[in-house]
Amino acid sequence: MQPAQQASSAMPRSNEAEEPTLPPSLQLDSDEFIRKLTSFHEERGTTLEPSPRVAGKLIDLQKLYHTILKLGGYDQVSRTKLAWREVGREFHLGAQNAGAYAFALKSTYYKNLAAFEIKDHHNKTPPPKEVLEDLTAKGGDLLIRTVQNYRQPTVEDAEASGEEEVTTPNGDKMDIDEPGSGTPRSTRGLRQAPPQRVLFQPDVSSSRQTRTATGHGQSPQPTTAPSSAYSSGATNQNSMPPSIASYEPRPPMPLTLRGAVAPANNSTGFYQQVAQSEQGSKGKPKDMTKPGCGYEGPNIYVRTLQALRSGIPAEQEYALHHLVKISHERGDKFRFEAFPNLAEALAEYVLGITSEYYGIHWRIDYMGEDKSINALNGIYGTPGLVERLKSLPRIDVADELEPKEKSMHFEKVKEAGLTMRNLSLMEDNAKYLSEMTETRDMLTIILSLPDDPRLIELKHYMLDVAETVTRYWVMPEDDPLYRILLDEVKHSSDRGAILTSLRAICRISMNLKDNNNLLSVPMAIIEKLGSYLLLQDEELVGAALDFLYQYTAVPSNVAILLFHANNPKYRLAPLIRELCRLLRYGEVEIQDKVLLQHAIPALPAEKIPEVPNDLLRQLLQMDEPERSNTWLKCVFEEHKDSEITQIALWQAYQSRFTPYSNGAIPNAPGLLPAAEFIKNVSLIFENATAQVVNGQTSKFIIKGIRPRRIPVDTNQRLYLRCHWQPPAAVKPCFEFFPEPEDLYNHILSAHLGVKRHPEGSGEKAGKWDTSDGHTIDDSLDCHWGGCLRFTNGTPRLEKTKGRVARHVKLHLPGGDLKDPKKASANRTPAIPTYPFRPNNLGPNGRHDPSILVGPDGKTPLARSEIDERGREAIYETFSYYHTPVDEHGDPAGLSLSAILVLRNLARNIPKAAELLRNGEVKIEKEADEDMEMWGGFAAGESHVEKGGAEWLDECFGGMVHKNLMWCLAYNRVLGGHVTDVITLVRRGTE
Repeated sequence: MQPAQQASSAMPRSNEAEEPTLPPSLQLDSDEFIRKLTSFHEERGTTLEPSPRVAGKLIDLQKLYHTILKLGGYDQVSRTKLAWREVGREFHLGAQNAGAYAFALKSTYYKNLAAFEIKDHHNKTPPPKEVLEDLTAKGGDLLIRTVQNYRQPTVEDAEASGEEEVTTPNGDKMDIDEPGSGTPRSTRGLRQAPPQRVLFQPDVSSSRQTRTATGHGQSPQPTTAPSSAYSSGATNQNSMPPSIASYEPRPPMPLTLRGAVAPANNSTGFYQQVAQSEQGSKGKPKDMTKPGCGYEGPNIYVRTLQALRSGIPAEQEYALHHLVKISHERGDKFRFEAFPNLAEALAEYVLGITSEYYGIHWRIDYMGEDKSINALNGIYGTPGLVERLKSLPRIDVADELEPKEKSMHFEKVKEAGLTMRNLSLMEDNAKYLSEMTETRDMLTIILSLPDDPRLIELKHYMLDVAETVTRYWVMPEDDPLYRILLDEVKHSSDRGAILTSLRAICRISMNLKDNNNLLSVPMAIIEKLGSYLLLQDEELVGAALDFLYQYTAVPSNVAILLFHANNPKYRLAPLIRELCRLLRYGEVEIQDKVLLQHAIPALPAEKIPEVPNDLLRQLLQMDEPERSNTWLKCVFEEHKDSEITQIALWQAYQSRFTPYSNGAIPNAPGLLPAAEFIKNVSLIFENATAQVVNGQTSKFIIKGIRPRRIPVDTNQRLYLRCHWQPPAAVKPCFEFFPEPEDLYNHILSAHLGVKRHPEGSGEKAGKWDTSDGHTIDDSLDCHWGGCLRFTNGTPRLEKTKGRVARHVKLHLPGGDLKDPKKASANRTPAIPTYPFRPNNLGPNGRHDPSILVGPDGKTPLARSEIDERGREAIYETFSYYHTPVDEHGDPAGLSLSAILVLRNLARNIPKAAELLRNGEVKIEKEADEDMEMWGGFAAGESHVEKGGAEWLDECFGGMVHKNLMWCLAYNRVLGGHVTDVITLVRRGTE
């Protein structure tokens, strides 16, 4: 029988046994099944792999689940040898590496479906993921597995249970194939009943017999199959595995049989063995586990829990030390629900600190019958805890050195508090603590203890715990813990305690449907929060704004603010002004450009431009290939649609540098070879490529570059070109200059004929002489690019050299040659440009950006003239001031909190005024030193008759309105929220 058949025979078949009852989840479609499975893993805190692959094939989890349940479930399949191979064959995983694929399939089921099977099919609670999904798929018995009874399986256990995980072979164990078997590792199949034994009868007729005669001569010989194999020809022998070809049967051994000692055949011996066994085990504890027998003792979690509750100081110190370390390093994995009574034990240990101040040891009563002063109700919570603490006599602390035992007690209590604080940061643990009645009692007691430097750290831990658990609690205004947190904000000077208390108050009932109304808040706290808004402390300001947002969301609270509006300490108008100031917190200037006039590119250069003299001097001082590379960068530019022939480019290079390479300049480098020069073009310009254009005559080109209209210097700055063109000239001057001052000097000397003062003229020596009086000289017109400043069509002006020289500066970049930084930063473009003028109107009488007018602002330029000169785009820049946003681009930060508080005030001030007028708000009289200064409650009562429109005008008028309008215009991030505030104010004042 083959191993596959053996495995199949060991498992129940559908036609031999009753079909097992399948769960309803298998009746769902595939998508519903995956959704149900995903929901189960999310509740369990594990990860589902919805589309796993084994051997490169996609595994259908629903089909796999159905297949395993039909075979009896995970435990039954794991106990059956080679059963997972059979399952793998159903999924067509292949015969090669069948063992590895079977274990991979088993691991897929183990990680994704094993726990689901226990819950869905067996209707039991699956074991924790620490002993299931977090471990490998070795072993079985998942239905009875727990944290306490689980131990890692050994190699012997794996072999006994039929595990097929592929591991490194053991050197002292080797599987030997059965002779004649056709499948590898057949000995790993299920054990079969041994065949009927036939005693060996040796043939003594001849001492030398052939194998063929031996195989056919003895009919009782039990080794028929091997004999026939050996009698086959050479072809079959060569195709046999070596283990079969070299097999020789072991020599027969005489079989010795012993009868079993049983009551039926040897009752005396049987009862003697029983007596000896009982006598040998007398005095030994039953089920005692010997050291080294595989049981490693309780894990660290159970050990720390038991040590903490033992009451032994050394054990408690050990437990707290490890709990602090576990909560810090593995806090995200440690759940209170997995370790019952651990949270209760930590809370009870923390409460033990009260014995140092009141001599009381708290005892948690879970029956609700103990009425003693030290009993805490563990079911419903303990009322009147604060009053009970106040009634207890305080133990005086001696002003002397503290005993070591007491110091250690404080340290261990702080470690217990730190453990609770670390673990409460996990949401599951925070919810668990919120459901413990002891948690609220513990927080109330610890935060009510006297001010003592030794308790500062512990109180901070308790405030952190309160911040995580208050989101699950509804706390009315008379709740003792709520009043304690408010008193912490009101009286404490510790920034950390104030910040955490504010956060804990703001998170009350956050995860519940109930609203956190923040009732009965003392006005001293509002005054304190208003002063916090002036600080440069983003965390504290943010916590104060969160508190004010929730406080102002209730109209009755806003009515209290209106009642105290005249109090210098509690005035509402300064608070609103501070909120307006925070609207600009963290703003960043953002500039937007608006296109006023479209750009028209100039026509490409018709020829390669000449190299300016100063650039030529720099090039002649360079060696090759630096000289040719720099020349290419300064004279050519990239353009994807342009091209130039390689011969034209090479000739331009030759004509430029050949005159200087024939000994005209000593030590001047020679020209590069043509091939190397053309190759360097592609290295300099990234998008330039050498190509061949096929045709009647092949043309070799460089694609992707063109000549510049204006060359650039070695720093890639455009040269300045002279556009001076007298009426008699055919074309402009077109000489290039690196700096505006050089161009200005050129115009004065070459075109206006201005001379410099001679040497010896004092301070004027070397400066331009423009002092020619006020005589009119018609030859002193401005001929820069069609300028009409001094033409007859304009009012007649005195055209002196000085006036014309000053006018020429307007055509140069920067307009002020005395500012070299400005002049160097404003480079002129390739052609002269004309600014936007209001006269370029289209046929419909509106501004037409496509029309370019001349310098007179009236005469439109011809299209050919525009193409020749080109035109730059003109933009107008607008500045906006945006406040921070989140990853989705929505408002965030302090500015958002401030505008939300303003929106609450704008919405609720009319409602609050109505409540005051109707007497529906209860105003509590607080002890205030400044009550008489502002008229006391009489002044507050005088505000009752004010209407909502009057209050809104008083609070949101003047500078507040201007700030809101400015924010609306310049802050597009908060624009929507500011619009809401302005709309509410306008609606309330109408």
